[in-house]
Amino acid sequence: MLATLIDRILLLHGWVALAIVFLIPALEASAFLGFVFPGEVAVLLGGVLAFQHRISLPAAIAAAVLGAIVGDTAGYLIGRRWGRKILHSTLGRLPLVRHHLDRSLDRARAYLQRRRGSAVFFGRFTAALRVLIPGLAGMSDIHFPTFLAYNAAGGAVWGTAFVLLGYAGGAGWRRVERYAGVAGLALLALVFVFLVGSWLLRDSDRLHRWGDRLAATPPFAWIRRRFPSQVGWARRRLDTRSASGFPLTFAVAVAALAAWAFGGVTQDVVGHDELVRFDPPMERFILHHRTAGLTSVMKSITWLGSTAVLIPLAVAIGAWFMWRRKDWKPSGKLALALGGAVAFYDIVKPLVGRVRPPMDDRFLHVSGWSFPSGHATQAVATYGMLALILSAGRPVRARIGLWCAAGAVAVLVGASRLYLGVHWLTDVLGGWALGTAWLALLIAAFLLAASGSDRRRARARSTADDEEPQAA
Repeated sequence: MLATLIDRILLLHGWVALAIVFLIPALEASAFLGFVFPGEVAVLLGGVLAFQHRISLPAAIAAAVLGAIVGDTAGYLIGRRWGRKILHSTLGRLPLVRHHLDRSLDRARAYLQRRRGSAVFFGRFTAALRVLIPGLAGMSDIHFPTFLAYNAAGGAVWGTAFVLLGYAGGAGWRRVERYAGVAGLALLALVFVFLVGSWLLRDSDRLHRWGDRLAATPPFAWIRRRFPSQVGWARRRLDTRSASGFPLTFAVAVAALAAWAFGGVTQDVVGHDELVRFDPPMERFILHHRTAGLTSVMKSITWLGSTAVLIPLAVAIGAWFMWRRKDWKPSGKLALALGGAVAFYDIVKPLVGRVRPPMDDRFLHVSGWSFPSGHATQAVATYGMLALILSAGRPVRARIGLWCAAGAVAVLVGASRLYLGVHWLTDVLGGWALGTAWLALLIAAFLLAASGSDRRRARARSTADDEEPQAA
């Protein structure tokens, strides 16, 4: 039925087509149509119809944006007036849901009241949240002008982007729709990681209480009595309030896992084994799914992993910290991250000596060996270090947001190298693993240095306290 409906929409033209591009996003949140027919499909089809000259591109964008804003506004008003009653008369009748519905709604409302505009804006880009958040925002008594401002901003960006994606994809719009669906799921996963991370970092005392209750159970109590020194060491390694505790343990674990992954990929590349077998199929898949619009986007994205961008960026950030805060450490950290990444892949490339993909498959003129991808390596290390520096002293959600943004940029840079035909899949995987290992090692070293400084200051204060009575 969905395929038939899409085929019929693609036969429309004029004001009827524009009405469809407006109505489906408008009904997505206000009538919960999004659970059956995702709004981004209709908006993508509006771009395809503009590509086919059945409607004008500006009119398609205007219809999509207006439909998104009107639909979410209606969803907000419905949620504010009848939201809880609707949920109790539908989901509230389910046996497994009725006893937890009110508590879950209270949690969702509390979250929206904390995040307010940002939840409305980013919720627009994931299918499930796009349907639910306007109604929940109304139930949460978010100030309507605040909701409307972020709703309009999100609707404008979303509607314009998806119409242009459909227009750029043209006849290959189905591939664009699949990629957009995957991107929406990835964003939903990031939202979930963000929520879990926020809860863990904000409620570390709750984690400690839970750990104490677990340690009091008979099996763990026996382990504590039998191996007291080992349990004490493990407890210190998992202490979230100490730099030498859980943060250091986590950094070392990530470094070890990333180094192991890099070793495994390198072994497969050198021995032409297992993972390398996926390189030609991935190359063929990309060749068959290239589009002119996506090629232009990827050529721009790949510059984000180039030293031509990373070096000036590192210099500018370091100079800003030295000028405004008289702090030279950020510039030193960025130099170590970028310089170490370049040094590592410059050492590995000639040792492995892997040839790049065929010249006919490349969209860029590049030279040198292929494994690992230098862009992927230095993007992970540099943007990860930049996130670490900029997140210092910020709220939990800002820190998680910066780390997610850094990860997204590194993933896009690696994907651009694959798309442009200058690297194999295993080159990019190896680059990500190498950059992650180097970044985690640097973070572990900084944490060790910080914990050493804290211990020295503590000993100095203790010595001063002991000397004061003697002087008296």
